[in-house]
Amino acid sequence: MHMDIRISPDLDALSRAAMDETMGAVREAVAQRGRFAIALAGGHTPARMYALWASEPYRSQTPWDRVHLFWGDERYVAHDDSLSNFRMARETLISHVPIAPSNVHPIPVSATPQKSAETYEQELGNFFGSAAPELDLQLLGIGTEGHTASLFPGSAALEEKQRWVLSVEVAATPPRRLTLTPVVLNRGRRTLFLAVGKDKAEIVSALRNERNPQTSKYPAARIRPAGSVLWLLDQAAAG
Repeated sequence: MHMDIRISPDLDALSRAAMDETMGAVREAVAQRGRFAIALAGGHTPARMYALWASEPYRSQTPWDRVHLFWGDERYVAHDDSLSNFRMARETLISHVPIAPSNVHPIPVSATPQKSAETYEQELGNFFGSAAPELDLQLLGIGTEGHTASLFPGSAALEEKQRWVLSVEVAATPPRRLTLTPVVLNRGRRTLFLAVGKDKAEIVSALRNERNPQTSKYPAARIRPAGSVLWLLDQAAAG
């Protein structure tokens, strides 16, 4: 499988490369459509990028009134829980920048998982319209078994053709998650996959050698966005 890869020496350099790509996407989206919509990722790797975004020069270069934050997935836990993707983004980014609460669109977790998924799909529809969303930028991670967002190997969500957001049970902690589906993720205008650490080297190698991405057992291989896709790896993940 073809992968456009850029290798950085460490997490800090990778995070700066991700921010440079993000700022380019912001400028392009605002110039062309008047706003910028990004799907944030959870986990440890993007936290450094978010902290950079909240610092100079990126903070003052960002037109925060035009930026809208969405999420690619969320753990079904309270937003103040230590496992919450929203909490991580709030602590590293949102609470440090002048973004209006109305421009922050977290995945709801106050209702049942199914109802929360339906509510988020409605919010996406209110923002993007009736056609499946085209995010200006989506940040995605990669698990050692090939999962991305909360799309895990063997998940029925990988075959979804209509729904934009699903409640899923996964082999991880916590098991209940809410995730964007391939219906949305395969329409992204720009996608950044972020991978750090030697434990990711094996899956990166497997993806590079994958001959049939459309039927791959690795969910990350089956996300084939319409727009550009860039893999940002540190030296360890690149092997």
